[in-house]
Amino acid sequence: MAKPKTIYVCNECGAESAQWFGKCPACGTYNSLEEEVLIQSSTDLPSRGVGSWHSSQGKTKAVKTPQPRASLKFDQITDRQVTRWPSGYGELDRVLGGGVVPGSMVLIGGDPGIGKSTLLLQVSNELAQRYRILYISGEESGQQVKLRASRLGVTDVLNVVSEEDNKTEETNDTNGNKKASKNLADLYILPETNLEEILKELESLRPNLAVIDSIQTVFFPGLTSAPGSVAQVRECTAALMKVAKHEDITMLIVGHVTKEGAIAGPKVLEHLVDTVLYFEGDRFASHRLLRTVKNRFGATHEIGIFEMVTNGLREVPNPSELFVGNRDDPAPGTAIVVACEGTRPIVVELQALVSPTSYTSPRRSSTGIDYSRLVQILAVLEKRVGVPMSKLDSYVASAGGLNVEEPAVDLGVAIALVASFRDRIVDSSTVLIGEVGLGGQVRPVSQMELRLKEAAKLGFKRAIVPKGQKFPELDIEILPVAKVIDAIIAAIPQQTVTEEDLKPDDDGVKRIPPPQVKQILEVKQISEEEAIETSEEMSF
Repeated sequence: MAKPKTIYVCNECGAESAQWFGKCPACGTYNSLEEEVLIQSSTDLPSRGVGSWHSSQGKTKAVKTPQPRASLKFDQITDRQVTRWPSGYGELDRVLGGGVVPGSMVLIGGDPGIGKSTLLLQVSNELAQRYRILYISGEESGQQVKLRASRLGVTDVLNVVSEEDNKTEETNDTNGNKKASKNLADLYILPETNLEEILKELESLRPNLAVIDSIQTVFFPGLTSAPGSVAQVRECTAALMKVAKHEDITMLIVGHVTKEGAIAGPKVLEHLVDTVLYFEGDRFASHRLLRTVKNRFGATHEIGIFEMVTNGLREVPNPSELFVGNRDDPAPGTAIVVACEGTRPIVVELQALVSPTSYTSPRRSSTGIDYSRLVQILAVLEKRVGVPMSKLDSYVASAGGLNVEEPAVDLGVAIALVASFRDRIVDSSTVLIGEVGLGGQVRPVSQMELRLKEAAKLGFKRAIVPKGQKFPELDIEILPVAKVIDAIIAAIPQQTVTEEDLKPDDDGVKRIPPPQVKQILEVKQISEEEAIETSEEMSF
């Protein structure tokens, strides 16, 4: 009998080591190595067969004509028209590239309680009207799944089906897949974690789509490691992938995430599947974002937006209305930008607050904005424009907490900061699009036509954009600018401060300095005359 071998596997990156380390040599994670016992087979290894093949080739004198054994050319592969299934939710179809691809494997990750199981149960309910669906729950019992389904309004789908009802005649779709009867939805629930039992049920039921909730709870009895370990996740996913490809069963797999936000388990898990989706959202907000990270059948970085309501998740067809505040009552320090998530343009409101610092080093805070880009924009404003940002606390946030980290929102961040510093209101009918360079120039961005069409559709009248790009004919005024200073002049109305503004009234009471002069007095600690001169220089 072969001697068992002990190795140590990192539960973060899947790296293997012959001995235990407190820190993984590959990814640097502390206390992540777990012990696994491998039993080596006494049979010959494939490498020995390859070596014997090489040695036999050296002894053979006759030269044979090269012939393929199992490989095929492209023209020898039979074409098959693949029709995507509409999931019943347009936002999910968008991130999948147009619908569910038969026989594909989709991995969905997200924080606990974000709504992964809710989304998949609702999708299963919609697809069960036309196809046979198997929902495998490793975290809940059948009664718990039915209780959750009753809250979502899909209780009728989970009713027990009698044998006579199961004998209802089935029909085939255009691909030859079996459809459920029109009078009864085919959604089956299997509370099971044993991989062998799951594979038997898949072979017996032969569903069109199977949901695995979740892969970290599934285990293979032949492995000694615990469920959720690197070896268990790797082997169970590989076994399910073979069944999915061989039997043409679509798999929707739920994956847990680590505290850093990455999907738990080995990185090979993401390599095995066809599509990787991340379900994101703020626990203090109702909206949820479904983002594509990997997709073999469509574009990546697409985004779908849902809203969590009482009876489950609801689609948000126009997300721009969700991330734009009240345009009828604008506030100082706000600016409107058009961000692009994949091929979807989203209009987002940016909010900035600039105030004199009370500390030696000013504070910088960003929510939904890349912090390093915020620091870069602050340096550009001080060096190229003259705004004393090094002595001011700066806070920038996006409405709704949406992450808009692309460079196209740089101009909006810069205008919002200057507007807050000068306590001015940017025209609520103006959108800002452009990347800010280190020299103070406004650089071109991609998908300009898509952004402008979205702004025009929502009723915006002006768009401040980089100079030198081609613009479509739309019902919106285009203001091309070459530098940040030009964008500030176009976006913020001019206002000058004179000595009359600082003279006392007739009763001897001195007027309160304008916000801009007051800020300059507090920051630079200079006289009022010097503050007036500085304010006039800042009037652009």
